[in-house]
Amino acid sequence: MAGPSPTWTPDILGRPFQQTTLPLGVEGLHGPLVATLVRSIPNPVRSLFAPLRDIDVLYVHGWSDYFFQRELARFWTRRGARFYALDLRRYGRSLREGDTPGYIDSLDDYDVDIAAALTAMEHEEHSTSGRPGRSAGRRLVLMGHSTGGLTLCLWAARHPGRVAALVMNSPWLELQLGALGRQALAPLVDIRARLDPRGAQPGVDFGFYTRAQEEIGSLPDGDQRLRWRPDRGFPIAPGWLSAVMQGHRRVAAGIDVGCPALVLLSTRSTPPLSWKESMTSSDSVLVVDDIARAAIRLGDLVTIARIDGAIHDVFLSLPHAREQAYHELDRWLDGYLAPSV
Repeated sequence: MAGPSPTWTPDILGRPFQQTTLPLGVEGLHGPLVATLVRSIPNPVRSLFAPLRDIDVLYVHGWSDYFFQRELARFWTRRGARFYALDLRRYGRSLREGDTPGYIDSLDDYDVDIAAALTAMEHEEHSTSGRPGRSAGRRLVLMGHSTGGLTLCLWAARHPGRVAALVMNSPWLELQLGALGRQALAPLVDIRARLDPRGAQPGVDFGFYTRAQEEIGSLPDGDQRLRWRPDRGFPIAPGWLSAVMQGHRRVAAGIDVGCPALVLLSTRSTPPLSWKESMTSSDSVLVVDDIARAAIRLGDLVTIARIDGAIHDVFLSLPHAREQAYHELDRWLDGYLAPSV
């Protein structure tokens, strides 16, 4: 196995979470770029007969975000899975002085971050079993939120046979303006991306999603939040927006993720034009009906679960919606990820 074994240190989330820094071998404008892998590993004895004991989960966050969802990790580890979450380059734990937060030229560039994470995960399997990673019979489940969902479904389509299942939490599969709006806007965005990829653009986030989470009580704690997850999001750069829209074009043309896929969405959206109390029980970031339509282009076996009362991150919703989201995920896993050993 190539590369040194990762060094795990205590994570900001406290026990049982640990983190390791992943050098990417890529130079940014202000130095080497890194990603960060967080893990929560179940007790091997307690998980010996758990239903997902042969599963490794890799979670990827969305735009202007990082991993902080303790409850989500517990959902997986209580079922025996090993849970890992990746803070991509220029996000969260991986954000370094001088970085342009969240910036990427192409979503394909995240192949390096994901490969580094998978290598670290395989070191973990090798160190505990004496046998190399997934050849030891472990299965990989990818889970992504919003932009992370878009990134992972494109990755799965480019890496057939690597993924046992794909779970997407409100994946950003289509621009909020819809297909026609995206097609009209794309030439202008692409020109800006070529001329001034990191240039400033007008802000479009008025902080309503953050306000909704404040009212629900689902915002992360810790001093890092305002830097890693600012109330109005990171500044949007033309190069980054062009990369995302290129991903939308690929999905619209049809891809095959090569495995069963679950898409979790709210039942309705609220346009983020002014504050409304309905934003605490609807998606105020994406147009969920457009996402549902785009989801059927991901492959031959796609399940769409609409969660009444859910916000953009369905697992940060009010208790009744959050409980329903976990119920639908659990039921889906029972059908598609029964133990293989």
